[in-house]
Amino acid sequence: MPGPETGVLLLQLGTPDSPSTADVRKYLREFLMDARVIDVPYLLRQVLVNGIIANFRAPKSAKLYKEIWTKDGSPLLVYGNEVKAKLQERLGDSSVVELGMRYQNPPLAEALERFRKLKLKRIVLLPLFPQFASSSTGSALQKSMELIATWEVIPEIKAVDSYFDHPEYIRIIAEKGKSFNPESYDAVMFTFHGVPWRHIRKSGCTGNCQDGPKECPAINAENHVCYRAQCFATARAVSKELGISKEKAVITFQSRLGKDPWLTPYTDFTFKRLAEEGKKKVLVFSLSFTADCLETIYEVGTEYQELFIEHGGEKVQLVPSLNGDEAWISFLKSMVK
Repeated sequence: MPGPETGVLLLQLGTPDSPSTADVRKYLREFLMDARVIDVPYLLRQVLVNGIIANFRAPKSAKLYKEIWTKDGSPLLVYGNEVKAKLQERLGDSSVVELGMRYQNPPLAEALERFRKLKLKRIVLLPLFPQFASSSTGSALQKSMELIATWEVIPEIKAVDSYFDHPEYIRIIAEKGKSFNPESYDAVMFTFHGVPWRHIRKSGCTGNCQDGPKECPAINAENHVCYRAQCFATARAVSKELGISKEKAVITFQSRLGKDPWLTPYTDFTFKRLAEEGKKKVLVFSLSFTADCLETIYEVGTEYQELFIEHGGEKVQLVPSLNGDEAWISFLKSMVK
């Protein structure tokens, strides 16, 4: 019986091996030393990450990871393994599916080495990030291709860069949102992971939106490479699918680090504003993530809930990420095929 011909590598960002301070510090050091994440000269990055950021953030981050850690481990890894198993079942024996983390475990190198030994005809690199950002999809694809480049025999390579406005992806997100009755909320927030403004400038976007919080226009020849524009496109498409009015929809960016300008509007500032305007209930889609993790479960579900109440609001309802949703697995299968 012939073996598999196609390898599918699901690319995810990464997670600490445990919520201990030591493991969180190890994870942060690998993550933040990536030149696509903190894009400053190497020696300065060494000082910032190993001398300051990792040491100071690790104890605090470890406490937060303990809040979300499950009996089976990190939610990001648990959902990643679930997606891997379900997609493998859908694709059958002609394909082999692996999960690779850009940082920590399971490492990209081990997944790709299994592919190399199988002498596959083709490999599909499938990032679990809907929008393209240099610090997520860009980094994961670069690392994967650097590893493959060392092989003596290189098979056909297919790389997915984004699917931020794919109609089926939008439909799946909207279907998850419908069960929460968006019309019963005072506002519907679409929040995305932030990146520094300089990442947008370096991407080659010529949409001239770098100077403030104004909305990105629809995807066009000038901004189709822009992460921020892709985020706005995702939010608008889901809003349209759900019939949410422009007045009710809010688009924001969360999880900034350091003092440099990051993408705006900021999610935390926006929650304060909404509460002060008298909004009591906010439905939240966190759409940079396809699996629930620290940024969704704790940052949105706990920190922003507390912030909203502190300023007069009542309820922040997070729409769960796609996780192991069967419709999501069907979509991934269609992307591979």
